[in-house]
Amino acid sequence: MEFRIADTFTDSLSRLTAQEQKAVKTTAFDLQLNPASPGMKFHKIGRSKDPNFWSLRVNADIRLVVHKSAASLLLVYVDHHDDAYKWAERRKIERHPTTGAMQLVEIRERIEEIDVPRPKVVESPPVVVSVPAPPKPKVFDNLRKFELMAFGVPAEWVDDVRAADEDTLLDVITHLPQEAQEAILRLAVGEKPTAPKPLPAEADPFSHPDAQRRFRVLTNMEELERALDYPWEKWAVFLHPDQRALVERRFAGPARVSGSAGTGKTIVALHRATFLAREHAGAKVLLTTFSTALANALKARLAHLIGNEPGIAERIDVQPIASVGHALYAAAFGPPEMAPPALVQALLKEAATAVPGHKFPPQFLFGEWTDVVDAWQLKSWEDYRDVSRLGRKTRIGGKQRELLWAIFERVRAGLAARKVVTSSDIFGRLAEHLAQGGERPFDFAVVDEAQDIGVAEARFLAVLGARRGDGLFFAGDLGQRIFQQPFSWKSLGIDIRGRSHTLRINYRTSHQIRESADRLLPSALSDVDGISESRRGTVSVFNGPAPKIEILDSPAKEAAAVGAWIAERLRAGCLPHEIGLFVRAEPQMERARSAVKAAGTTSIELSDTVAAAAGHVAISTMHLAKGLEFRAVAVMACDDGVLPLQERIESVADDSDVEEVYNTERHLLYVACTRARDHLLVTGVKPASEFLGDFKAAS
Repeated sequence: MEFRIADTFTDSLSRLTAQEQKAVKTTAFDLQLNPASPGMKFHKIGRSKDPNFWSLRVNADIRLVVHKSAASLLLVYVDHHDDAYKWAERRKIERHPTTGAMQLVEIRERIEEIDVPRPKVVESPPVVVSVPAPPKPKVFDNLRKFELMAFGVPAEWVDDVRAADEDTLLDVITHLPQEAQEAILRLAVGEKPTAPKPLPAEADPFSHPDAQRRFRVLTNMEELERALDYPWEKWAVFLHPDQRALVERRFAGPARVSGSAGTGKTIVALHRATFLAREHAGAKVLLTTFSTALANALKARLAHLIGNEPGIAERIDVQPIASVGHALYAAAFGPPEMAPPALVQALLKEAATAVPGHKFPPQFLFGEWTDVVDAWQLKSWEDYRDVSRLGRKTRIGGKQRELLWAIFERVRAGLAARKVVTSSDIFGRLAEHLAQGGERPFDFAVVDEAQDIGVAEARFLAVLGARRGDGLFFAGDLGQRIFQQPFSWKSLGIDIRGRSHTLRINYRTSHQIRESADRLLPSALSDVDGISESRRGTVSVFNGPAPKIEILDSPAKEAAAVGAWIAERLRAGCLPHEIGLFVRAEPQMERARSAVKAAGTTSIELSDTVAAAAGHVAISTMHLAKGLEFRAVAVMACDDGVLPLQERIESVADDSDVEEVYNTERHLLYVACTRARDHLLVTGVKPASEFLGDFKAAS
C-alpha cells in the first residue's frame, strides 16, 4: 500500500497550534509504520460524497481526514472535529474523466430557487422602471464543455466557468483544481495554454504530472518527517509540472530559467541542485548567488528540502559567489590582498592628472574602469581598443580610447606595485587557472539571481562548467537587475539559446499587486544576446485587494499613515514578522523606524547577517529585499529626488547613461513591491516620485 500526503494536508497542519501539530505528527508517523494497528481509530465520514473518506482520531478534538483505498492511504486534511468533517463533506477525490489526473474536487453546492406565491395586489401606484445595465459578456461562453474539461476543469464546474464574466471569474476559479485555474487564467489574458496529455485508462491517476503537484508518495519516515516539519514550505514537497520538467531535464549546454517575481525560479534552482547531487553520486554541486543575505536564505531553504539527508547536503556547497572566489583563490595562490575602492579612485585621479589632453570627469573614469577595464580583465591596449563596451552608453573615439588606456595602464601598474587585487582580478585569475588544467572544485554550478552576476564571475563560471554539457544552470529575471551593467553571456562562453525557459505562474503575489508592479517595467525585456523575456501571459493564482498609493504632505504625516496601516494589518491577523517595510536607501531608514513606532510595535533592521525575526516588523533598504516575502509590504519615502535617487542621476557623466539609472531605479521599486503577497502600500511625500504615476494608472 502506498502512503501519500496531499498539499491540503500541509496547509491545514500549518494552521494548528504547535502542540496540536506535534500530536498530529505522532499519529501520522504511527499510521505510516502500521496503518492496521488496533490503535488507529478510523471512522467513516458518512455524509461525505466520497466513500473513501475516513476520519482518524488524533486526540479528543483533532481529526485527520484520510482517503483510504486498497492501493493507497492518503493524508488529506486535519482540523478540529466538526471543521474536519465539514471540509470532507464538501469534497471528493476522483480521476478526471478527460485528463486522467487524480483531483481533489470541491462539491458544487446548488441552491434550489423556490417559487413562493405572492398575494395579488389590487391597486398599486405607478412604478418608475429603470433600464438595467446590459449584462457583461461571458469570458468563456465560446468554449464547449469538452474544451474546458481538456484543461482539467471538473465536469460539475464547467457551467460556472462558462457563465463567468470578468467580475466573477476570479471567484469561480478558486473552486477549481490548480491546473484548471492556471489554464483558465491564461486563456482569459489571451494565451493559449497546452492541454495536459491524457493518461491511458489503465495508468495510475496519481502518476499524472498534475496529480503529482498535489499528491506526493512518501516512501520512508524521513520523507514524511521533512514534509511535516515545514508544512508551510509546500515547495519542498510539491512541484508544478513545468518546474519539475526543468529540474529533471538533461540539458545539452548551459540553461536558464526566467520569470517575473514570485514564479518560483529560486525553488527550481534549489530542487535542481538537489536533483544533480542525487543523480550523480559523489558529485560536488555549487549553489550560489550574488549576495551573502541571499546565500543565507538559500542555505536555510536547502535545510528544509534535504535537512535529514546529510549525504546529499554535504555535497551541495551554498555560498555567495564572492566567498567562492576568495576561498578558491586563497587555496590556489594564497590569501588575496583586496584593493579598496578608495585606492582605485585615488590611483585614477593620480593617473588622470599625469595624462594630459583629456577632459574625462572622475565619475566617468571610475565607471569605465569598473564596468569595462576591470570587469573584462583588459590587460593591454589591444584588448581595450577592441572591446565592445556593452552597457556603456557614452561613445568614445580611437584617440579618446588611447588617452583612456594611458590612464588605466597607470592604474594597473599602481595596483600591481602594491600587490593588491580587485574582485574581478580574483575571478579572472581563477578562470585562467581552471582553463590551464587546474582542478575543478565543483562538478555543477546552480546560480540564483543570475541577472546580478558580474562579467568576471560569469567568465569563471563558464570555465568551471565547460567540461559538462549540463554543468551550468541559471535562475534570474532581467526585470530585477539592480547591480550589474548588461553584458553578453554568449561572448563569455555561456550560450543559453534554445535552453532558456520562462515560468508564468505566480504563486507568491496576488493578481492585483502583480498587475500593478508589472506596469513599472516593459512588457518584454531582452538581454544583450537577443534572448527576450516577456511578462505577457504571467498569471497569479489568487486574488486580493488592490495596492494603496498615498502621497502625504510631510514625513510626519507619512509615518502616521504607514503606522496606522501596519496597526490595521496586525488587527486583521498579520503577525509582525509577516510585515515588511522598505525604503530606497539608508537616509530614509529613520522614516521607516518612525512608522513602526507609530504602529505601536517593534522592528528589526535587516542586513546581510540579520534576518526577519518573530515579533518584529522587518525594515530595510530596497537592495536587501531580494529573496524575501511578506503577507503585507509598505514601500515608503517614494519622493521626487529619492526615487530615482538624485545623487545617482547627478553622478552620471553623460546624459546617455541616465536611461540605465532610471531602469535600475524602476527595477528596485519593482523588487520591493513584489515582496508582498496580499497587501501593498506605497507612500511618498509631495512632490512624489514620477514612478507612482504608473501605479495610479493601475489603481
